[in-house]
Amino acid sequence: MSVKETCLICFEDIDVARMLSIGTCQHKYCLPCLKHHVEINLQNGIVAQCPHKDCKCEVNVDSCKTFLSSELANVLIERIKESSIPVTEKVYCPFPRCSALMSKQEVLENTKTSFVSEGGRKCVKCKHYFCINCKVPWHYDMSCYDFQRSEMYSCVEDQLLKSFASKKLWRQCSKCNHMVELESGCYHITCRCGHQFCYTCGAEWKNKHATCSCPIWDEHFIIRP
Repeated sequence: MSVKETCLICFEDIDVARMLSIGTCQHKYCLPCLKHHVEINLQNGIVAQCPHKDCKCEVNVDSCKTFLSSELANVLIERIKESSIPVTEKVYCPFPRCSALMSKQEVLENTKTSFVSEGGRKCVKCKHYFCINCKVPWHYDMSCYDFQRSEMYSCVEDQLLKSFASKKLWRQCSKCNHMVELESGCYHITCRCGHQFCYTCGAEWKNKHATCSCPIWDEHFIIRP
């Protein structure tokens, strides 16, 4: 007879060979449950921890590669890097097609032999130059002082906010333009200005009813992992 263990997520008796540990803590769960647990956390923008009660062990990337798609595995690597860099040290490439995350130390090391002037630095990934002070592609013909007082600066800031909001899946209220982030609950959003709309498509809710046919909720927003 094969040896079985009980998965403490689904409470099924599973063959030991199909049980998996995702961290150094050695707590084991069945493959489908662990896969779901890690994917849901990544969808919420966080690195999954071991689901065992009071265990703070984070998932091991190599273990997760056995059941995650290459795309999600890369997202996990990026999330782990994000959590390892202090907020004050984080630098993002301002080029939308890159948006690489770097630490200030990485940026300085990468630009030692190709320093431009003032805030000019080079992205470690795409190798394009950007301004570490203004957080925009490098403004070759202007100083940081002049650029930040130009009309271009406000336009670039708006574009960066929209790009960031798109990546984070934020939605903008069509009435007051306030940005909204759904952490949990259904897709029926009531903005602080009182305007009600669908988080999925932005369609207005009228008389407490949706005007679109989008799903009203998603399980992973209702039941938190």
